Amino acid sequence: MAENLEEPGFDIIKQYKHFEIRRYSDTIQARVHTSGDGWTNSSEGFRRIAGYIFGRNERKQSIAMTAPVHMWKTEGGSMMAFTMPSEHELDDLPVPNDSGIELLPIEGGVFAALRFSGFSGHSKRDRLISKLQRLLEKEGIVVAGEPMLAVYDNPTTTLPFMRRNEILLPIAPDSF
Repeated sequence: MAENLEEPGFDIIKQYKHFEIRRYSDTIQARVHTSGDGWTNSSEGFRRIAGYIFGRNERKQSIAMTAPVHMWKTEGGSMMAFTMPSEHELDDLPVPNDSGIELLPIEGGVFAALRFSGFSGHSKRDRLISKLQRLLEKEGIVVAGEPMLAVYDNPTTTLPFMRRNEILLPIAPDSF
C-alpha cells in the first residue's frame, strides 16, 4: 500500500537506538469511529473511509489514497483515520455520504515513533506500546497522549515481513 503513496510530512528531530522523535506538519484527516473492543472493528472503519475516498461522497469524486492508516482506541471502540492528500484544503474536500465520517484539520505535533514489521495484532501492538513507553520513560521523555498504530502496507497483499507499521505516541515537545 505505501509504495508511491503520499505520507504526512515530518522532520526527524532526534534518533535513538530503538525509536525516533518526529515533528509532524498540519494535516487534514477523514476519521470514523467504530464501536466494539478497541481495534477489533478496523475492517469496518477502513471500508467506510475507503468508500469516501473512492467516490462515496457528494461529488462522486475520487481522492488519492495516502499512507499510513492511523488507528487508536477510544472509549467504547476505536478511531480510524486516513490523511487527505496535501493538495487539498478542508473546504475543497467533498462532503462524505456517510454521516459518521468526519473531516478534520489536525494540528501537527511531536511524536515518538517505533517502527516494526510483520503482523500488528493486539498482543504485539500492546507489547510494542509498552516497550515504547518504557523507552521514553528511561529517556525522561513525557508522553502527552494516547498511542496510535500507523499501518503503511495492505495487510491482505503484503507479506508480513515486508510490512511497515509504527507505534506513535504524542510527547511533550519540551521533554527531550
